Amino acid sequence: MSARETRGQGTAAGGRQDVVEQQRPRRRGQGELEALVLSALREADGPATAGWVQERLGGDLAYTTVITILTRLLAKGAVTRERAGRSFAWTCALDQAGLAARRMRKVLDSESDREAVLASFVTGLGPDDERLLRELLRPTGHGGED
Repeated sequence: MSARETRGQGTAAGGRQDVVEQQRPRRRGQGELEALVLSALREADGPATAGWVQERLGGDLAYTTVITILTRLLAKGAVTRERAGRSFAWTCALDQAGLAARRMRKVLDSESDREAVLASFVTGLGPDDERLLRELLRPTGHGGED
């Protein structure tokens, strides 16, 4: 129904009210916003300000939202910051693989039966991932057996 067609519809209380449909942008999840901010920081030539990150993302995020995301990433150890005048300059501390590994550890740490969680994870791996995991867990030969 168009905005013109909805004009003059009654309210639940029986009163009349003009109703106009508004198209809101899709709401992004916190993880998606964090990934966008980290991606922007990785593209920077060096430490970047929140204003630079906001511009890089097209300016559709409020400055305060960018600051909130950067502060959350700082608490997670994903970024570092250094004083730059009255503000801060931000730098990535972890790459995508490091962030994913951190999330996996956080989930594992939140469960009471680590063995069951790990066993379930490993049995759910495909053959290629299982082979890769075995290679990664194989002793490196520094004084151990192969």
